Amino acid sequence: MNGADLLNRRVVLRGIELGRVVDVILGEDGARPIGLDVRCRDGGHRFLPLVGASLGEDVVEVDSPLTILDNEHLAFYRSHGRALRSSK
Repeated sequence: MNGADLLNRRVVLRGIELGRVVDVILGEDGARPIGLDVRCRDGGHRFLPLVGASLGEDVVEVDSPLTILDNEHLAFYRSHGRALRSSK
């Protein structure tokens, strides 16, 4: 699976949709995904580290809503990594 396969996937907690993947954050080398930019149902963008997610066939599952970090964390990882959409 590559990063583009994750775009627009639903992010769910016990079947409840929390948001959708709108971008994939790659490490500084651009070789591997480290997290996801999730647009949540409230319209805000948050960071979901890949280590805190289970990738299903058509969804991204989390065990806790606390796994999805606030916009400040997203800004940090965007500034220290690469966004998939901007590296195309």
